[in-house]
Amino acid sequence: MSFRENLRETLDFLGMEQKELASKTGISLKTIENYVKKDSSLPTADKAVLIAQALGVTVEYLISGENLKKPHISTILPQNKEIIEILPKLNRNNYEILSSVAKTLLNIQKKDKT
Repeated sequence: MSFRENLRETLDFLGMEQKELASKTGISLKTIENYVKKDSSLPTADKAVLIAQALGVTVEYLISGENLKKPHISTILPQNKEIIEILPKLNRNNYEILSSVAKTLLNIQKKDKT
């Protein structure tokens, strides 16, 4: 996967908005948006380090997808931790229902942003 894809996936996993990443790193929102939207837009080494630290992943993961270090549980937002802790307790049917509801809500949210 590309830097853009790895960055986008990690932001989604953490439930973090681009605006929050910009605030945590000191990198302008416009620059963060370019990293997320344009495959050809890559950060300098110092900015890649800031982004990786803010997301709790390695620079190597953001750039290549290798040496994967998933975000540590401590970096996950409290409301997301609750959901993550519930998931393994659901039976298969309820998990599929929750997954379907979550995907529907995500689609609604995407439509609201456009």
